[in-house]
Amino acid sequence: MKELVGTGVALVTPFNTDLSVDVSALRNIVEYNIDNGVDYLVVLGTTAEAVTLTKEEKQQVIDTVVTVNAGRLPLVLGIGGNNTMAVVAELKERDLSDFVAILSVSPYYNRPTQEGIYQHFKQISLASPKPIIVYNVPGRTGANMLAETTVRLANDFKNIVAIKEACGDMVQILSIIKDKPKDFMVISGDDFTALSTVLAGGSGVISVIGQGLPLEFSRVIQLGLQNNAVEAHQMYNAMHKGIDLIFREGNPAGIKAMLENIGLSTAKVRLPLMEASLDLKTRLNDYMRSFKKELV
Repeated sequence: MKELVGTGVALVTPFNTDLSVDVSALRNIVEYNIDNGVDYLVVLGTTAEAVTLTKEEKQQVIDTVVTVNAGRLPLVLGIGGNNTMAVVAELKERDLSDFVAILSVSPYYNRPTQEGIYQHFKQISLASPKPIIVYNVPGRTGANMLAETTVRLANDFKNIVAIKEACGDMVQILSIIKDKPKDFMVISGDDFTALSTVLAGGSGVISVIGQGLPLEFSRVIQLGLQNNAVEAHQMYNAMHKGIDLIFREGNPAGIKAMLENIGLSTAKVRLPLMEASLDLKTRLNDYMRSFKKELV
């Protein structure tokens, strides 16, 4: 799965002021990321507010991204949930021909045991016609998928090819990297630990800030993959404040405020999320101005 090495970005779903899907803005965001060197695009993940989209809107987003991308970058589709049989049904029903892999989040809210998480992904593995990236994000799901469970899945199911790991715990990440099968990929799901993960032997990142600063963040990850830790850290340190800012009021409120600053979309989000505050927007505007000056 060389297509998944480097920087993937979890695309937002931009909204018009009436909260309808802004197809024009989505086209522009896709082009912006392609033009600025990201390696692949992730459609309908958490950052896309997928849980607030109707079935028709999800298809609209998929069709827009596929059409604009026109085969230029690999695409990954988010298909996950806390109802195992519903996820299996969607895998069987949806046309996945334009995607190289699916991204499937560990079950949320139910708080399953490790065996429950394993059995959930076993059913997804048996049903999926595409390679699978399992996604561990305990801050959202309420249940951490332990390193032992990840390695067990990687060993038992050949189409489970990677984990997007957003536990925020480098000890757990290092345990997976140490014990995983050779070809299994550890992809950071956390911009704060992305460079550390890559330097430790990870394959890259599925990023949030990479969508707003695709050229710069992709460069950081490439330097990390080349084991150029000094230059990578120099660039990453300049981006650290921006990463902190975009998560202060939750995701994707912060990254949408950054995209608004760039002129790519509005900062609108759907309830129960709230649009970034004026204070955060001001801080992001100040950061973007100083960051651009720092690059000159």
